[in-house]
Amino acid sequence: MSSIEDRSVSQYRLLGKLLVASPLLRDPNFEQSVVLVVAHDETSALGVVLNRATEVEVAAIIDGWEHLVAEPSVVFEGGPVQPEAAICVARSQHGFDADGFSPFMDRIGTLDVTREPESFSGQLDGLRVFAGYAGWDAHQLESEVAEGAWFVCDALPGDPFVEQPEDLWSMVLRRQSGLLAAVALFPSDPSLN
Repeated sequence: MSSIEDRSVSQYRLLGKLLVASPLLRDPNFEQSVVLVVAHDETSALGVVLNRATEVEVAAIIDGWEHLVAEPSVVFEGGPVQPEAAICVARSQHGFDADGFSPFMDRIGTLDVTREPESFSGQLDGLRVFAGYAGWDAHQLESEVAEGAWFVCDALPGDPFVEQPEDLWSMVLRRQSGLLAAVALFPSDPSLN
């Protein structure tokens, strides 16, 4: 876990980090969500929710890519902004440099699925398709982090491709140190406790 207490939030660069919704965040779009930040600069930030699988098979919306998709091979709700748009996150096998693949963290990057899937065959270890995304204007995300809405955590290469994405919120929190690990046990509705 990266701590924001010891540095100014404005110095943060969140690209490639996980935003784990704190129990204080009661927005139904993000409650108990884990967001991977795929773009972040001084003007905006963009991420995709990793733990909201739908029942829609990838093959139903993007033809020819289903053999490259990590299980479960369904579309994920990436966030409330432009739900009709598809963002694809992929992991390359060897850090390959190809048109249509834009790495943002080690071998993880976004992938342009308007290209032919055959051009990426043998090059990818996983692919996930997200409908929509989470977006923030300049300094909006930094403010939300400073207010305690999000915990900022380091991402592991397998996080975007876990087979049981519904467990990702507690899984990421459990691997943190100190009191943050205890947040994983926080009930989704504390009034029922």
